[in-house]
Amino acid sequence: MKDKFLTTALKILPQHLLAAGMYRITRSTWRPFKNMLIREAVSRYAVDMFEAENPRPSSYPSFNAFFTRALKADARPIAHQPDAIACPCDGKVSQVGYIKQGKLIQAKGHDFKLLELLGGDEELSNNFAGGAYSTIYLSPRDYHRVHMPLSGRLRGMIFVPGDLFSVSEATTQLVPNLFARNERLICGFDTAAGPMLVILVGAIFVGSMETVWAGEVTGPKDGPSTWLYEKDHKIFLKKGEEMGRFNMGSTVITLFARNRICWDKAFAPGVRVRMGQRIGSIRLASKRTSKLHPESSRPAAT
Repeated sequence: MKDKFLTTALKILPQHLLAAGMYRITRSTWRPFKNMLIREAVSRYAVDMFEAENPRPSSYPSFNAFFTRALKADARPIAHQPDAIACPCDGKVSQVGYIKQGKLIQAKGHDFKLLELLGGDEELSNNFAGGAYSTIYLSPRDYHRVHMPLSGRLRGMIFVPGDLFSVSEATTQLVPNLFARNERLICGFDTAAGPMLVILVGAIFVGSMETVWAGEVTGPKDGPSTWLYEKDHKIFLKKGEEMGRFNMGSTVITLFARNRICWDKAFAPGVRVRMGQRIGSIRLASKRTSKLHPESSRPAAT
């Protein structure tokens, strides 16, 4: 009943206004206030500060700085095998599998369309028809930076405006097409396994999302905003390297093309995972490249 009440309330309340308010609160540098927020989070969610690069909660300049904290260099070993796929983030596996009839599973009894997830881009959707997908939920206690599952070259980024419903396990059962409705950031890469998408899904109180190449990303509310990169503007990230982060928590969806990878059996719904661990392997390496959109397109202003 509580989950149903909160979900109904979010349909009525101004989601983006609430997110804007949280954005300001989490960036407050007033010591008594930000220290209170950090202490409460560490206590309530049993946050492990010993693995943080900076283990002193009160030394963070704001709650957001604490929330997006870096870890010690050896805190998350990266799956070293050349064909291994590394987990992109800490969290709990919501769903993992293969796209069937253009649909992904959201929760038991609920699915959503690949085309809608990718902002209605048919060309992009065709590249991933029948492919593999995973959905990982990041709770408030988790490390909130997102890293590369495989080494790859950035081909483009699409910001899709949308709702900001909670992405909790309960909400995925209550809100149809949740991941295709919420605000999201689609990042496309060329990898040894062919095209790969890492999708950061926004949620209530997620003040913003960031990438290492564009910083904080926002866009117009009336349609997708696309960033493309010229041929001489090469952005290449190695497996395990940071590619983005959430300012407050949410969900990461990873997509691969058909017959390119296979998931490990241990990587299953309900399992808690850590960034860098092996979650699958490349089935067929390919030298073919893919495009998020045609190379002839000009990059949009950021």
